[in-house]
Amino acid sequence: MKARIKHGVFLTCALMAVILLLDGCMVKQSGEKIRDLEFTITKTEELPEDLQKMLEEKKEENFSFTYSDNEYLYIAKGYGIQETGGYSVSVDDCYLTKTNIVVKTRLHGPAVGEDVAKTPSYPNIVLKMELCDREVIFE
Repeated sequence: MKARIKHGVFLTCALMAVILLLDGCMVKQSGEKIRDLEFTITKTEELPEDLQKMLEEKKEENFSFTYSDNEYLYIAKGYGIQETGGYSVSVDDCYLTKTNIVVKTRLHGPAVGEDVAKTPSYPNIVLKMELCDREVIFE
């Protein structure tokens, strides 16, 4: 009898874990676009000091994170260390859904034959927008 109860409890817990996991996955989906969001691309020297430090610490790795102060939401995306200069990052889309902000960026390499610096570079982009309490999804 006790084994049957333990087995039932185990199955119930396992089922609940699966439901929570699936529910969490559903929250991560970006959903239907409601509207485009306005933003500005911000130079590093114009960012809050704490955010500048975070960018410096993470620059050698791929990263995506958000930072907020009492006025603005900053969305940062970096592509890690590149062997040369000549790289840039563009924003393909930035929009609002019912539950999220979705940001799509793209790394552009140097053009064929372009004269580029032979030193490593750390391409990244920081978007600045009005403060919003929605989770950001990077695509």
